[in-house]
Amino acid sequence: MRVQVRLFASYREAAGVGHVQVDLPEGALVKDAIRAVLRDHPRVAEGRQLIVAREREYVDVNALLADGDELALIPPVSGGATAAPPRIAVTSDPLSVDAVIGAVRGDGFGGVVAFLGTVRDRSRGKKVTHLAYEAYVEMAEGKMRQIAERLEQEHAPARVAMHHRIGDLAIGEIAVVVAAAAPHRDAAFALARRAIDELKSVVPIWKKEHTEDGAIWIEDHA
Repeated sequence: MRVQVRLFASYREAAGVGHVQVDLPEGALVKDAIRAVLRDHPRVAEGRQLIVAREREYVDVNALLADGDELALIPPVSGGATAAPPRIAVTSDPLSVDAVIGAVRGDGFGGVVAFLGTVRDRSRGKKVTHLAYEAYVEMAEGKMRQIAERLEQEHAPARVAMHHRIGDLAIGEIAVVVAAAAPHRDAAFALARRAIDELKSVVPIWKKEHTEDGAIWIEDHA
């Protein structure tokens, strides 16, 4: 499939062009298009965090592309503002706790709670060397979004964000971040607990545990 990528301001100057056309396989994600652009125009990403819009709406790098889509790589606007962090993400990139908290913060929310799930070094009496996470990304993000929106409606006013890592993770790395915001702390704590429990129960993300004795897929969502 073919995707059109538009570059603006400093990105356009760094690349020397305002439009780039990339050919990608079916099922490609926004980040695949970005990689294709950066292969030919590496200066675009020098020291920059890329903000992306698809069909004139902000998206994260794991959004699915379709033939004929128009992407735009957008520098920070002149006032210094950037796009709001995505509330929902399943990504192979390291997770940012600040980004997830930033996705839920607001002037009306006095309580903000964040839960981090990290890779521990022992499980079931064995020494863990690393974990591998796999996901049905499109469905996983859809389910996470459903959970967040339903919890927000049930506990309004409230806001929930969830980011989950996939790929190989070393001991100590962050696998999941859930943040919840509400006017008061009791509601924020309850929301964060419900969000992570439901994520573990219904979202299609799988964990393979690697130990010194071998590897096994974990199916009990521990």
